[in-house]
Amino acid sequence: MLEKHYLASFFEPRSVAVIGASDSPGSVGQILFKSMLESGFKGRLYPVNPKHKSVQGTKAHKSIEEIGARVELAVITTRPQTIPEIIEQCGRSGIKNVIIMGSFSDAGNSGPQLERKTLQIARSYGIRILGPNCIGIIRPDIGLNASYARVGATSGNQALVSQSGAICSAALDWAKSNKVGFSSVISLGSAADIDFGEILDYLVCDSRTHYILLYIEAIRNARRFMSALRSAARIKPIILLKAGRHAAGSAAVKMHSGLLSGSDSVFDAAVRRAGVVRVK
Repeated sequence: MLEKHYLASFFEPRSVAVIGASDSPGSVGQILFKSMLESGFKGRLYPVNPKHKSVQGTKAHKSIEEIGARVELAVITTRPQTIPEIIEQCGRSGIKNVIIMGSFSDAGNSGPQLERKTLQIARSYGIRILGPNCIGIIRPDIGLNASYARVGATSGNQALVSQSGAICSAALDWAKSNKVGFSSVISLGSAADIDFGEILDYLVCDSRTHYILLYIEAIRNARRFMSALRSAARIKPIILLKAGRHAAGSAAVKMHSGLLSGSDSVFDAAVRRAGVVRVK
């Protein structure tokens, strides 16, 4: 029997808690929880909201610790100021996988400090984080739509991994009208913890994924990324689009994700040597 990838419970959870699930029309918590209900998720689903006894007809819990059952993935849709304490609660509850939807920059000058504190707490409990500032993940085969994308995805054999939520949304809009499906749609956002390298490592092991599409703004861990890219490209075709080819694009990347996009010519030579198809 093959051993499961260490990120399998992140992308194939059997139970999901939505922290900040809401009935408030147009809120992230409302859109995301509605998407989860409508996507036909096959596992257990728990809304967490201390202000309501139920959310969208489902019994709500006051905190993640009140659930009292195993939760494999927690999705946080609340304000950045609340996140460090929520991560602490997740740690005490044994939750190892968390998606942070919002951006710490929304907290103003205290944003960087809140992000550092969040990551410090997460590491102390062995919690892995996707995001912040992402739109979440979609895994159509298991009915998982832990995202606030306005359009869902149908099943297919290609995975889309993007740092830009807008690119994910645009791709989903196009895919729906052109009847194109996905094995996964993964929005990395600022990639404060889980980055492209680990995602590629997981997708190589994912039997649902035959092809991989990447939209990249910048890389945090270049060594790990290139190692994973070379390994993945030997097994599955990879098509890559990168922002920041020109000065204006690099400035936009820095504004969006706070990362530097690096030398385009160096990046281009490296990915081509890895056997990846780069498109413009």
